[in-house]
Amino acid sequence: MSSSNRRSFPLFALLSVVVVLAVLWVGVKFQRPTEPEPGQASLAVRAAAPEGRTVTHGQGTTVVPLNPKRVVVFDLVALDILQALEVDVYGVAAPPFPPHLARFSDAARYPRMGTLFEPDYEALQAARPDLIISGGRSSAKYANLSRIAPTLDVPMSGKDYIASVIANTELLARAFGKEEQARALIEALRESVADLQRVTATRGKGLVVLVTGGRMSAYGPGSRFGVIHGDFGVPEAAAGLQASLHGESINAEFIREKNPDWLFVIDRDAATGQNAGNARQVLDNELVRQTTAWQKGQVVYLDPATTYLSGGGIQSVKLLRDQVARAYTQQAQAQQ
Repeated sequence: MSSSNRRSFPLFALLSVVVVLAVLWVGVKFQRPTEPEPGQASLAVRAAAPEGRTVTHGQGTTVVPLNPKRVVVFDLVALDILQALEVDVYGVAAPPFPPHLARFSDAARYPRMGTLFEPDYEALQAARPDLIISGGRSSAKYANLSRIAPTLDVPMSGKDYIASVIANTELLARAFGKEEQARALIEALRESVADLQRVTATRGKGLVVLVTGGRMSAYGPGSRFGVIHGDFGVPEAAAGLQASLHGESINAEFIREKNPDWLFVIDRDAATGQNAGNARQVLDNELVRQTTAWQKGQVVYLDPATTYLSGGGIQSVKLLRDQVARAYTQQAQAQQ
């Protein structure tokens, strides 16, 4: 071996060791899981999270997918509000429907998904909904419904009635990105209710009565139909009525004793398609005829389906408000 070869051997060996170590390092690097760079972990979480709008509702919080198309609705109040917001739906519960929601009677266009009380789970599974909306009569089914698809539950309370209508309108507007339309609807409702309050405050006391199967119940502020007193501003003819779901059972003698100036009547049987007109027969008796309301022609038969079935919807409450306002206007004109 020459002297020059002896000098280059250590250098060659050293270079070989470096190359081997480099190859091993590269191999190890590509075999190990890649460590996330700072900030990459949060980006990954965000990417995995479902896209949608987070909506707080009557039974919790739900992430609603963006622009849901296959929407199934089991609540007429929600259906009323969605129609006002110009949101179409895929399927609904079976009839009856109030007049302003009559288009949903077309079962070919809007498949039936059960009743207002009981979902048809087989039909619902087959429909593959993007979003389900429960409320009122179907609220008890929320847990089962939410296992099938994201579900919103629309709450309703007789207490602070108009405030509940507004809150539910905002809830559904948030779910569908319709906040601007909701603001316009809410502002119009508030103005119309304030106008009515200025009329009713000095025009006498009223009593709200529901008639069904020949029986009568009275409703006061904070009750299911308390909007007449609490928001429309009609003073109470009967103070202290229980704010229960089914009202306080009364008879014709009670009505005569309270002697309302205005009698607001809800014919439940007519609302549910049974024996329409029964309320007029029940009230047409010697005792009720003695009241100021009867003698002045101030007995107002409220639209039964709109009031009883979908009363908490923003369209329904506006229709109810308008009917009451017309009654006061017509009576004032008749007395001139």
